[in-house]
Amino acid sequence: MPQHNDKNALYFLPLGGSGEIGMNLNLYKTQGKWLMVDCGISFADTYLPGIDLIMPNTNYIEQRRDKLVGLIITHAHEDHVGALAHLWRRFRCPVYATPFTMIIIRLKLAEAGLLDEVPLIEVPLEGRVDVGPFTVDFMSLTHSIPEANAVRIKTAAGTIFHTGDWKLDPDPLLGEKTNEDKMREVGDEGVLALVCDSTNVFNVEPSGSESKVRDNITQMLSAKKGKVFCATFSSNVARVDTLAQAAKHNGREVCLVGRSLKRNVAAAIEAGYLKDFPKLVDEGDAGYLPGERILYICTGCQGEARAALMRIAQGNSRDVTITKGDTVIFSSKIIPGNELHIGRLHNRLVEIGAEVITEKNAFVHVSGHPGQQELSQMYDWIRPEILVPVHGEVRHMEKQAEFGRSLGIKQAIVPRNGTLIRLAPGPAKIIEYVDVGRFALDGQFLIPAEDDAIVTRRRILYNGALVVSLVIDAEGEFLAAPEITNLGSPDAGTERFEDVITKAVFAAADKLTRKQRADKNKLAEAVRAHARRAAKNYTFKETGPLTTVKVIQLKKG
Repeated sequence: MPQHNDKNALYFLPLGGSGEIGMNLNLYKTQGKWLMVDCGISFADTYLPGIDLIMPNTNYIEQRRDKLVGLIITHAHEDHVGALAHLWRRFRCPVYATPFTMIIIRLKLAEAGLLDEVPLIEVPLEGRVDVGPFTVDFMSLTHSIPEANAVRIKTAAGTIFHTGDWKLDPDPLLGEKTNEDKMREVGDEGVLALVCDSTNVFNVEPSGSESKVRDNITQMLSAKKGKVFCATFSSNVARVDTLAQAAKHNGREVCLVGRSLKRNVAAAIEAGYLKDFPKLVDEGDAGYLPGERILYICTGCQGEARAALMRIAQGNSRDVTITKGDTVIFSSKIIPGNELHIGRLHNRLVEIGAEVITEKNAFVHVSGHPGQQELSQMYDWIRPEILVPVHGEVRHMEKQAEFGRSLGIKQAIVPRNGTLIRLAPGPAKIIEYVDVGRFALDGQFLIPAEDDAIVTRRRILYNGALVVSLVIDAEGEFLAAPEITNLGSPDAGTERFEDVITKAVFAAADKLTRKQRADKNKLAEAVRAHARRAAKNYTFKETGPLTTVKVIQLKKG
């Protein structure tokens, strides 16, 4: 029986974003009702071949969707909102967000054909909404995108301060500074649990200000002669504005390359941000300008195969080229897990003859997440009874729990996806583990990440595939020589390999009785086992290829 039937209690359940960076999806429960906070995606790695995007498996809340009163989106980064259009039909509830984020949401829902179906409630900055038994206050914090919000969630069982993504920028270029007095008021009124971003907990120093990045990039561009390309996250609107203003100061025109980049800039302008953003040059026209007169801002800072910068580097862009003497600036951090893809892109750019500049060799990026000094300041403002680190790998969350305890927070409990935590009454405690997992977006299909299609694809990726086609008569006698199709073997298509597999086929058939050979299913299984073993022995690999046997049986008459 579930252990969370106490209607007077308050519970927290992450389905994504706890134990990983990305894919944030969090649930709160009280009075028999659930509230969801964020619904994000992450990018797949090579373990999921052919998959671009992954997102939390929402089966748990789907089974309780009649109790789900709403979804709060804290801000418009993909790891907080990117799964909404893919998953909403599974849980169907109203969606709440501030104006800029709502513009992005509407664009995503329109692309998915859901705009007229999803109940959308736009909340003003610093606004309040009642969602079932939850009173939710949106509270502005600085981050790398407009309108990043913490949410204070008031319930009869206690108050939660859920930070979302944040930092303390002393000189933000978009939006206002964090309101310290308002934060202190929140702490004065009492907070049971602080659910807090852990991404940069190992950084002792503060994350730094976007204004200093702007000054440095502006100075850097003054020394560059050829074309300059800057890659950053398309949702980092403050950074895009920094790059555009630096270009303008140095007499360079600006060209955006990447659909998501153009969409986010348009949304920021519509929401009243980027008021002094320069007029843009189209990709088709930018090539006619002298190299020293153009700055390209591109998607693809993580080495994504389909993003703009990779396509340009591989020579697959119709209008934009990188040539010897150009400069490519990666104005972003390297997300753990993306090192291989980014390294390949860097090497390709160097081969072309471009200069590559990253955060490792120049001051071209500041993080949007809090270091230890900023976390300490937040603890001092909010003064929670319980610290719940989220938005990080296990090492990040454990470190924040340790850090919080060292600064006097009474309790710190580290969740994993699927840990149901009772926050009140009594000490915070994990009371149940629920089934969690991931969905993978495979073209138009949303499937479990361990679906047979992906498992089969992975097996083929590492071990190759072998198909044996047989034609037999009603008694199981061969009417033609076996046809061998081998994919992924070093000896694919050679007579020697085919002879080895053919001998294995006949050996398997010889071990069967006449009656067994006449049963095409039994023949197929016997041949499959023998052929796979023969291929494994031939290649000296630990695992044989994925082997399939097709049997065509011709009946008499």
